[in-house]
Amino acid sequence: MKPAILLTLMVFLPISMVVSAEGEQKKQPTKKPKKVNPAMQPVEDVAGLPRVLLIGDSISIGYTPGVRDLLKGKANLHRPLTNCGPTSKGLTELDKWLETGGEGKTWDVIHFNWGLHDLKYLGPNGENLADPEAEGSSQQVPPAEYKKNLHTLATRLQATGAKVIWRNTTPVPPGSKGRVEGDSAKYNELAAAVMAELDIPTHDLFTLSKERMNELMRPANVHYFPEGSQVLAEEVAARILSELK
Repeated sequence: MKPAILLTLMVFLPISMVVSAEGEQKKQPTKKPKKVNPAMQPVEDVAGLPRVLLIGDSISIGYTPGVRDLLKGKANLHRPLTNCGPTSKGLTELDKWLETGGEGKTWDVIHFNWGLHDLKYLGPNGENLADPEAEGSSQQVPPAEYKKNLHTLATRLQATGAKVIWRNTTPVPPGSKGRVEGDSAKYNELAAAVMAELDIPTHDLFTLSKERMNELMRPANVHYFPEGSQVLAEEVAARILSELK
């Protein structure tokens, strides 16, 4: 091989190797594993412990891990691995949720809520969290329909033979997007009538949250600070344990 050709190969070979290595890196970027919300992880029952089901939206998702920790060794705490949304979603999926953790298993306690998704506003084309005052916007599940749906759902839950606890709907702070301050109280009045008719006890987290809103809840937001979710978890765990006794 001529010296000039050999020198050319020696110069360009490392460069091509670098380009190849860089190209390989671009083809195989490092992916960070997706973090799974601990509330959305399935639970394997510990034999001999009572079975408890939580049903609710993102507020309940927020307190599920805390409740689970507080009930460790005392109860198997499950929830549907989804945001349970409005009552309209409950009507279509409740039977599936009641089989959480295994088909045919029974529940000792069911702690449930619907409301914040029912009272929120949608746009004329289904736009989420629409301006309540905008033309064409309306509540996802209007009050009369909410009451009817809730009666159907609560009756179905009672039929399981579990001790059933209604958790009333937490407040809408001033300025919350797509919702109107005060609507939680209105929907809770409708729910109270349903629970009185069916003789289902109410766990009042609305009053607790209303009185400590600035401490527990995010400003202009229906969601809670982590510390707020933990306060709710302690309340829910205590109520469940009282029912199990």
